[in-house]
Amino acid sequence: MKKRIAILGSTGSIGQQALEVIENHSDLFEVEVITANNNAELLISQALKFKPSTVVIANENKYNEVSTALTKSQIKVFAGEKAISQVVEYDSIDIVLTAMVGYSGLLPTINAISWGKNIALANKETLVIAGDLIMQLAKKKQVDIIPVDSEHSAIFQCLTGEMHNQIEKIILTASGGPFRQLDFESLKKVTKNDALKHPNWNMGNKITIDSATLMNKGFEAIEAKWLFDVRPEQIEIIVHPQSIIHSLVQFSDSSIKAQLGLPDMKLPIQYALSYPKRIKSNFPRFNFSNFPNFSFEEVDNKKFRNLVLAFEAMKTGGNMPCIINAANEIVVNSFLNEKIGFLSMSEIIESTMGKVSFIKNPSYDDYVETNIEARQIANDLCKQYFL
Repeated sequence: MKKRIAILGSTGSIGQQALEVIENHSDLFEVEVITANNNAELLISQALKFKPSTVVIANENKYNEVSTALTKSQIKVFAGEKAISQVVEYDSIDIVLTAMVGYSGLLPTINAISWGKNIALANKETLVIAGDLIMQLAKKKQVDIIPVDSEHSAIFQCLTGEMHNQIEKIILTASGGPFRQLDFESLKKVTKNDALKHPNWNMGNKITIDSATLMNKGFEAIEAKWLFDVRPEQIEIIVHPQSIIHSLVQFSDSSIKAQLGLPDMKLPIQYALSYPKRIKSNFPRFNFSNFPNFSFEEVDNKKFRNLVLAFEAMKTGGNMPCIINAANEIVVNSFLNEKIGFLSMSEIIESTMGKVSFIKNPSYDDYVETNIEARQIANDLCKQYFL
């Protein structure tokens, strides 16, 4: 039986690579549902090629464009954010790949878990915002959450067969981004185009900026806390510029296991979709002779203040990670629109964290209200920093 896949966010970087994996293993996988936020043209092209049963375009203004283009097919077309959350309920879906960016992935993931769907998780913000809620629900519904991020996939693979062995520490590796070798003063002058030049990975704009500020690594730390049931002090970040060692686990006997490979997101995507089996791939193979040296560095917390703020949010708990996520989405958007400077992002996030109402034990409705409040405050603060 083929695994039937729903891809939430099929037009983004992860979604497009997932479709490549599925195309290369059409005997094992088929596309049941694809969704997009705004890219109607690419969604239509994907639908005509992969012939899912259903497509959803979140931007309701693009419904007629998508519907008209697919009118001669048997594909059902829906529009709106609510429809994305509803289509994951289909009995015909075996696994949901959540590749949406940011807060928008939260409700569809919750609904998919509620309907007993296994999750291939590429939307780290889901666990950043509401990790406790998500993990409790997954346990109740006996749903597998298989990480797609290369770092968490690495940890997941290292822990296979180690279920009953005590983790001492999780070590998440970071490339250091495009500004690893810049001094603090130089960061005041960097531009959007500078920040979008990631040295190793090809990702969407939002995630690339998060990688440049190391907020992405802070979010990964929060995600790791929930996925692997560890405390904040058991998570370490180390800069590894080559991006070959994707992450490591140290056990109580001092042994360390690592997962290595060339930087290619198709590998963790394929692993998540095929789990618990590994399937053959034609991906390029790692050759030690091409990488005679691995190097490691400590993170410069002065330069990368966002990482410090993310750890503070993780240790504070409650709705604080939701606050930092909302503020980060606002400042990244402002930076990409060239309205604020690179270092201003951290200042606005930190200020937002101090202004939004703190809730120690939030409900889902509390997360919704927190997200709204934090975005409004961060928006107002951005205006004070406009270039």
